[in-house]
Amino acid sequence: MVQAVDVTNFVTSSEASSQAFKTASLLKTLTVNALIMGETGVGKKSLASFILPDASIIDASQFDEVLVAIESCSELIITNIDTSANIKRLIDSIIEKGLRVVATSKQSFKNEFIDNLFNVKFHIPPLCERIEDIEPLIQQFVIEASTIFGSDMVFDMKNFNPDVTENSNSLRRQVMINCLLHNIQDKELMQIIENYLNTKLGSNNDYRKFLYLYEVPLIRSGLKKFKSQLQLSDRLGLNRNTLRKKISENKEYLQKENNE
Repeated sequence: MVQAVDVTNFVTSSEASSQAFKTASLLKTLTVNALIMGETGVGKKSLASFILPDASIIDASQFDEVLVAIESCSELIITNIDTSANIKRLIDSIIEKGLRVVATSKQSFKNEFIDNLFNVKFHIPPLCERIEDIEPLIQQFVIEASTIFGSDMVFDMKNFNPDVTENSNSLRRQVMINCLLHNIQDKELMQIIENYLNTKLGSNNDYRKFLYLYEVPLIRSGLKKFKSQLQLSDRLGLNRNTLRKKISENKEYLQKENNE
């Protein structure tokens, strides 16, 4: 299956990403085959598309489709080539056709057939090793979110703890959710909860079972804002013992928040 090109621009604020982009810029002017290695979400596909902007993108796991594309294309981007069911046959077909290929791999690996095909191989480090790239990426995602949600928003970088566990994928998801919640209205929030509960309701005692969806966010935000249980119980109009009981009943979720 031919994939859509990742529209995220490749950020070059760090030394590592700047070097990767320089390599890609050089490859754009040459006719050699290249292998780009790195974790999911580091920008491999973006750089591959920069090198071969008109090439189709096909995942190596779609083996038959890759073979068909090799016969019909002059340039091709093959993602996750390390997952190919038959790397030797794949490489032989590419060499026989004289196809220009830029491939990506989630891992560095030694393979004699790979070594025969790719004149240039380079690695893109994960975002946790490219700290300088994180803030520019966040700014890109905020602009994207503003376009999608149709509103300008001021993003609070100071109180934002970036999630780069899946590199730009987890960071983009986190920014999008934050931007969505920034402008969410009561009706929209209730609709989200309703959609969630739609697939969950049906057992006995559902009211008490799902009450935490309301209580946990209320207690979390209240403790952050008012700093003490005494202040929070007063603002909520609850007896302090009642609040303590609610905190104890929801300790599983409240402890997760503290650990984060």
